[in-house]
Amino acid sequence: MTVIEYVLGRLREIGVTDIFGVPGDFSFPINDAICHSTQVKWIGCCNELNAAYAADGYARVRGVGAVCTTYGVGELSALNGIAGSYAERLPVFHLVGMPNSSAQESRLVMHHTLGNGEYDFFYRMTEPVVCARAIMTPQNVVMETERIIAQALYRRRPAYLAFPADLADQPVLSAARPAYPMPQSNPESLAAATEAIVAALGEASTACVLPGVLLARTHLSNLMREVIEKSGLPFATMFWDKSVIDEQHPQHMGMYEGALLNEHVRGFVESCDRVLMVGTIMSDFNSGAFTAQLNPDKVIRISMHRVHVGKKNYANIELHDILAALLQALPKRDWKRIAPAPPEAVTGSGSEPITAAALYPRWEKFLRPNDLLMAETGTASMGMGFARMPSGAMFYNQTLWGSIGWATPAAFGAGIAAPHQRVILLTGEGAHQFTVQEISQFARYGLKPVIFVLNNAGYLIERLLCKEPDIAYNDIAPWRYSELPRAFGCDNWFTARATTCAELDAALEGAAASTTGAYVEVVTDPYAASPLALKLHESFRRLYKN
Repeated sequence: MTVIEYVLGRLREIGVTDIFGVPGDFSFPINDAICHSTQVKWIGCCNELNAAYAADGYARVRGVGAVCTTYGVGELSALNGIAGSYAERLPVFHLVGMPNSSAQESRLVMHHTLGNGEYDFFYRMTEPVVCARAIMTPQNVVMETERIIAQALYRRRPAYLAFPADLADQPVLSAARPAYPMPQSNPESLAAATEAIVAALGEASTACVLPGVLLARTHLSNLMREVIEKSGLPFATMFWDKSVIDEQHPQHMGMYEGALLNEHVRGFVESCDRVLMVGTIMSDFNSGAFTAQLNPDKVIRISMHRVHVGKKNYANIELHDILAALLQALPKRDWKRIAPAPPEAVTGSGSEPITAAALYPRWEKFLRPNDLLMAETGTASMGMGFARMPSGAMFYNQTLWGSIGWATPAAFGAGIAAPHQRVILLTGEGAHQFTVQEISQFARYGLKPVIFVLNNAGYLIERLLCKEPDIAYNDIAPWRYSELPRAFGCDNWFTARATTCAELDAALEGAAASTTGAYVEVVTDPYAASPLALKLHESFRRLYKN
C-alpha cells in the first residue's frame, strides 16, 4: 500500500466516497490514485475555490468531506473555502500535492513557488484554519493520518495533508492501530452535570430547548429529538440552527430571532425559567443582531465538550454522553408551549410584480419532505429563514462565514453526497456570478437540481447595510441568466424567467414537474427584501453607529 492509498482508504472508512478538486502537476500522484481507486471517486470542479465550497456542502450532508489541490496556486485558491468550513465546524480534509522532496531540500526555484527556495510558506499559512496538519512521508503517514482524523472528527474542523510528489506513491513504512475518536466523559463530571440539569429543570415552571447546529455536525440531532420527546420540552430554533430538529415536530414552536421577529416566540423563550441551549452558537445572525435577551443565570448551556448550568461549569463532558444521560434521567412533563405561527399567505397574481411577500410564501409551498435546501448568504436565505420546512427537509446556509458565492458549488457538493434527494439552490444573482460555472458540473455528473436565481439588479444585502444604497459598487453586470444552463452544457433542462406572479407560478409548476434539472430566474424590484432582511438592516445600522 502506498502513502496516498493508505490515506484514501482511511478517508473512505470514515465516510468520504468522493473527493472534489482541480488537478495540477505536483498533485498528479494524488489525482492518479483517486482516479484509479475503487474506494473513492474523483469529482472535478471548475476551480479550487469551488471545489472547497463543494466539499463543504458535501460535509454538511455526509458529515465529512475532502478536496484535493496542487501546491501554492491551488491551495491558496481553496483557502477561503477551507476557512469557511473551519468557522462552520465541518471536517473537510484538504489534500495538497507538493514539489518533490529533493527539490525542496535543494531549494530549487520551481513554478508555483515564491521563487525564494522556501517551501513551507503555504503549510504555515493554513495554521489558523485547520485543526491538524502534516506533511506525509512513508515513515509517518499511518500515525499522522490517525492523529489528523481523530482531531478533525473530535473538533469538527478541517485538516491539511500535504504529499511531496515523489513520496505519495511510495510504499508505507510504518504501522499503527486506527485511532477512532471515541472520547469518554469524566464519569463524576457527567453525573454531577446530569444531576444539576435535572434539578434545575425540576425547579422550573416553564422551560424550552434551543437546539443548535453542532447537533447536526456531530450527528446527534436524532438523540436530541429523543430527549425532547422523552422530556416533553418545547423547542424553538435560531437562524443558523434551522431544521436541526424537524420543524413539523409537534413540540416545535417556531424561530427565535431575538427581538427582530416572531414576538410571541421571543416573549415565551425569554420568559422561561430555564432555557436549555444545546450546541448553539450565539453569533450576530443567530441572536438577531445581538437582540436576544437570555438571562445567563437561567441558561443551561451544553456544548461539545462541557456543560454550564447557570454560573457552574462542568468540564470533560462529551455531548453524546450528556444527551444519553438526560434521555434516561429526565422525567416526562406536560410543559407549557406555544404553537408556531401559521405560514404566510400567498399573495399576488396575474401581471402583478413579484414582491417579497409574493415570492417567499411560494417558495415555502414549493418545498417537499426530505429536500436539501441550499440558501445563499444574503436576502435569499433570510427570506426563507421563517419558512416552515417540511418533514425531513434540511436548510443549509453559511450563516457565520458568509462567503458570497458559496451556495452554488455547495449545492453541487450536496447533490454528489445525496444523489437521490432533491437539491434546491436559492441564490442571488450577485452571488451566483462568483461561482456560476459550477452549474456545469450538475449536468456533467447527472444531477437534477432545482436552481432559483433571484435577480434584483445588484447586491441587495449590501444596499440594505451601506450608507448609500445606490452607490456604484452595489451594481453588477446584467446577465441573461435563464440562457446560462444551455451554455454550460445543461441540455434539456427546464428554464424560465419570471417577472410577474403569473410567470412565477408557471415556472414553479414547470420546475416541480421537470424530470431534468430546472433553472428559474426570478426578477424582482431592487429593494424587494424580506422582513428579516429589513430588520437586520435596521439592527446592524445601529450596531455600526455604536
